[in-house]
Parts: sequence; C-alpha cells; structure tokens
Amino acid sequence: MAIKIQTVGHVVLKVRDLERSLRFYRDVLGLREVGRFADRMVFFSAGENHHDLAILTVGEGAPSPARDAVGLYHVALKIGDRIEDLRAAKAHLETHGVGPLHLSNHRVSQSIYLNDPDGNGLELFVDADPAIWREDPAAVATVEPLEL
Repeated sequence: MAIKIQTVGHVVLKVRDLERSLRFYRDVLGLREVGRFADRMVFFSAGENHHDLAILTVGEGAPSPARDAVGLYHVALKIGDRIEDLRAAKAHLETHGVGPLHLSNHRVSQSIYLNDPDGNGLELFVDADPAIWREDPAAVATVEPLEL
C-alpha cells in the first residue's frame, strides 16, 4: 500500500544572498519571518503553519541551474479565492519593480508567475470554484491567457 500524503508541509529554496531574499519574501510577498538558523537559513510562515517556506543561503558565487536541468520548476503560493486578490497582487508586485510577470488562466485557478531575486520560480494564485475540477479533473491541465 502506498503512503498517503496529507499535505505539502514546507519548501526550502536555495538563494545567493540571504538578506536580499529575506526582504523579498517578507516585505514584498508578506510572509512572516519566524526563525533563523546559523545565519544560513530563514524560516517563514503564511500564518497557519510553524513554517511554510525557508530560504538557505549558498553564497554569491552559486551557479544558476540550467533551464533544461532537472529540478524544481516553481512553488505555488495561494493568495486568495477572488480575482480581485490577484489583481491587487499584480499591482503590488509592479509597484515593487518585480517582473516580468506572466499571467495564466488554468480554469481551476488563475495565476501570476514570477521569479524571486535568484530566479526561483513562483506562482501566486487564486482558486476558482472547486466544482470545476471536481466535475472535470482534467481541467487542471488548462493554460490560457489571462487579462487583469
């Protein structure tokens, strides 16, 4: 019998500059700093868990992974259930000079794709009506343009 995963607990991302990434995740994305480890890691919470995301410094000289290399593609962070939440997030990101931003309608959700200061892929999303994927699970594979 297979293991039954209940939820994704947290994600740890490697970054070059701990303080620069701390400012991005705390001040731009609004995650709450909850702890540090040995001047190498910072832990963040979105509010419900002890930590949802952490960053680990690997130094300024760390190479970026090749675009076609195996590894993490992006981390998705839910920011609400209303398109207005996504619209406000887009305006906030633009105010902070974050870009480029890519927008997608997935039918089951709507998303903004961006990179953190080190090129780690992020998706900020809002969920659509859950009846969409419950009635048509394949709808999750939809990628259409989104205008905000």
